Amino acid sequence: MNNNISAKKDYKDIVVAIDAMGGDKAPKITVKGACKASLNHSFKIILVGDEKIIKEYLEKYKHNADRIKIVHASDQIKMGDHPKDVLRNPNTSIGIAAKIVGDGEADALISAGNTGAVILATTKNIDRIVGVRKTALATIYPTHNSQGRDDIFSLILDVGANVHNTAHEIIHFAFMGNAYVQAIKGIKSPTIGLLNIGSEEYKGGEVLSRAYKILKSIPNINFVGNIEGNDLMKGLVDIVVTEGITGNIAIKTVEGMAGSMKKVGKMAFKHNMLWKMGMVMLSGGIKKLQDVTDFETYGGAPVFGFEKTVIKCHGRSTEKSINNALVLAAKSVHEDMSGEISRAIANYEHRSGLEEMGREVNY
Repeated sequence: MNNNISAKKDYKDIVVAIDAMGGDKAPKITVKGACKASLNHSFKIILVGDEKIIKEYLEKYKHNADRIKIVHASDQIKMGDHPKDVLRNPNTSIGIAAKIVGDGEADALISAGNTGAVILATTKNIDRIVGVRKTALATIYPTHNSQGRDDIFSLILDVGANVHNTAHEIIHFAFMGNAYVQAIKGIKSPTIGLLNIGSEEYKGGEVLSRAYKILKSIPNINFVGNIEGNDLMKGLVDIVVTEGITGNIAIKTVEGMAGSMKKVGKMAFKHNMLWKMGMVMLSGGIKKLQDVTDFETYGGAPVFGFEKTVIKCHGRSTEKSINNALVLAAKSVHEDMSGEISRAIANYEHRSGLEEMGREVNY
């Protein structure tokens, strides 16, 4: 494994490995997305999977052959397979793709396949950032954009890589999210909120109250306080940090909103003429909500905590979302996101160690 976290790279020097067999519509969609990216961007792409099938699709779609390479994998982990199969079988597409990244032959990993297998393959082959105790899965979600940002999305983590976390792990999540939003969205000092049951500092029990106190004390973290569930969609902050269990519940609630609104709207449409008129007026808003919550828009969810960029795409990913995930991965490498996270956590861990020894620390 390559233990060195690289600095910023030119796009032409960046290589992204993608599990071509991962996802409900793979390899057709993964190959199409890679073909599109190869025509519009200078980074290189390694397609890992059944070489014969991949070549057949490459012959169908226009692409830049100089920017695409195939690495053969004889097997794959399907959605219904046990994630641990990736540890037992060395010939799977996600396992080989993760190894390519871990060995330094590529800078980033993308897969729309079995989430558990992706995490296990990544953990086996790619080193964690020094000091990271638990990795985190992040995603973006649409908001009312109360801060008036260029887009309406906020980032939330963790959303399911863990169940419960310590206060220090939540602080790590804040550093991870901070580096990501700075690199990808270009916000120099993104606002950070802690998902909690109340706005007061002492709310949420020992873990969250401790996390609040530490976050408030770190000057290079723009912490604005607790964020309650009813404020989540307002977009009061750029980043929401939370334990995995609450983050998972929160984001699945958001994802279910568009479908629920559509169903209620159909029921209303059948009721009477006044409701029908209201439904017609509302339909544009529902369509917009569906559009912005669509996973195509942002490509995939970053898996934070590893020395290399890892993007987990939705199993139902399309050509558009695969292309966007490739661009997201390349930009993350270009901006040295993992390096920024590593440096922030190393500094925090050093200062925390001094505090534990009873020394006074000024952040």
